[in-house]
Amino acid sequence: MQLLHNSSLLRAYNFDLGFAPTGHKVHEGDGRTPEGAYLINRRNPNSSFHLSLGISYPNANDVAYARSRGLDPGGDIFIHGTPTRFAGQPDWTWGCIAVQNPEMDEIYAMVPNGTKIFIYT
Repeated sequence: MQLLHNSSLLRAYNFDLGFAPTGHKVHEGDGRTPEGAYLINRRNPNSSFHLSLGISYPNANDVAYARSRGLDPGGDIFIHGTPTRFAGQPDWTWGCIAVQNPEMDEIYAMVPNGTKIFIYT
C-alpha cells in the first residue's frame, strides 16, 4: 500500500488481504477486497482491529452489480491494524486491508475522512 501526497510517495506499507485476495469484491462473504476508486468515509478509534478507517464500499455500481446477481454486496470494509486475537488464523481480514499496528497509527493520523483511495490488487 502506498500513501501519496499529490504524486509524491510519502510511505509504503506491506499489507494483508482476505482469503480470496484477487479480483473485485462482488458479494458478502466472498473474502475479496473491493477494487477501484473509493473514499475514506469514517474512523473508528475503538476498533477491535486496533484502529480502523472505513472505505466507502459499496458504491452505487457495487450495489447494482451484486443485486443484478441476486447477491448482497456486503460492507464494513476497512483499513485496519492487526489484533492479537486473530494471530495465526488464515483469514482474519474478511476482505479488509490490514497493516501492522504502528503503521496503522501513522495512517490513521495522516489520512482524513474524504481522502480518495484507489485499490488494485
